[in-house]
Amino acid sequence: MNKVRASAAEAVADIPDGASLAVGGFGLSGVPAALIDALYAQGATGLEVVSNNCGTDGRGLGVLLAAGRIARVTGSYVGENKEFARQYLGGELKVELTPQGTLAERLRAGGAGIPAFYTPAGVGTQVANGGLPWRYAPDGTVAVASPRKETRDFAGRPYVLEHGITTDFALVRAWRGDHHGNLVFRRAAANFNPLAAMAGRVTVAEVEELVEPGTLRPDEIHVPGIYVQRVVALTAGQAADKPIEKRTVRP
Repeated sequence: MNKVRASAAEAVADIPDGASLAVGGFGLSGVPAALIDALYAQGATGLEVVSNNCGTDGRGLGVLLAAGRIARVTGSYVGENKEFARQYLGGELKVELTPQGTLAERLRAGGAGIPAFYTPAGVGTQVANGGLPWRYAPDGTVAVASPRKETRDFAGRPYVLEHGITTDFALVRAWRGDHHGNLVFRRAAANFNPLAAMAGRVTVAEVEELVEPGTLRPDEIHVPGIYVQRVVALTAGQAADKPIEKRTVRP
């Protein structure tokens, strides 16, 4: 039941080339930066990442992206990463864009053992009809396009079929966690972290504060330890490292 690992390096040591990863975070909020940095040092490549976005230039998943370690991304937002745009438009990166709420539900469904579900999001668009560029050719033409999805009417309203997502591993960041893998997330850093934690077959959580079993009240736990296989306690410096993607202040 003690799932604590001595270091982030130990926790990600067995992630192989070509592995699929669900990664928590939204922008730079709640990003498992220590685990991402450890994976960068470990050297795994050809990774298939499922995450809301792919970090920013030089931060979060942007570290792996800039090193050419990511082969495919399933996400919903790419706007703050110039290297992501360059690789995608240059045909170096395969990208499946999906509506943000649909992505969240696909991760939750996968973690709950639900293979597929119907949603109205994307009906009548390329999300359902197909044709979204998944990969560009070097000359700018579309090399691989998204396929058409099944649609069905319920009570006179059309819905599109989406599939649940499960991944080989998941990397998440929590505010507090115990030795059994029970996790608590704080404020905006919750974002996609609980959903990613559910979707991974092997979930690795970095925690800002590691507590003894029994410290966390059952009603405050966001992700129970059954979903989590490995826990890494962050140092004080790592826990305090919370960059702001865009800082806005009054004149």
